Amino acid sequence: MKNQGKLFFFCGKMGAGKSTKAKMVAADNNAVLLSEDDWLAAHYPSQIHTFDDYIKYANIIKPFIKIHVQSLLKTGVNVVMDFPANTTKQRAWFVALCAESNTQYELWYLERTDETCLTQIAKRRIEQPQRAKFDTEAVFHQVTQYFEAPTASENLNLVCV
Repeated sequence: MKNQGKLFFFCGKMGAGKSTKAKMVAADNNAVLLSEDDWLAAHYPSQIHTFDDYIKYANIIKPFIKIHVQSLLKTGVNVVMDFPANTTKQRAWFVALCAESNTQYELWYLERTDETCLTQIAKRRIEQPQRAKFDTEAVFHQVTQYFEAPTASENLNLVCV
């Protein structure tokens, strides 16, 4: 049987550094990096104005992403997904994707305080002004209310950083 690739995905509050860590993990593991932000911007330019818009379009692309990632993994390619795994349901989707393609995975959990995340978000607003509309304290609190830290009962292959 041919070697399978490995999937890497991330959990952490908005501003925890998931995208930065995803780039590092991709480089360290000779992996293809897939970014949800990039996919959404390419497929739905100027259509995401609210958190509800984001949820709608993120759910539309998921079936296509799943097939694409499974194909890459089956050919032995390591894949880093800069897509959120911030709820039990989101993590279950990643785990099922791997189970269906019989591939290994690592969930990287970036545990950060709200204060640290808000500081990073403020810095990101300056460095990436195009994100300023969404990178606000109000959006952070809106998104964070849905955040669920990984638990032992999920039986995940967890890397805590």
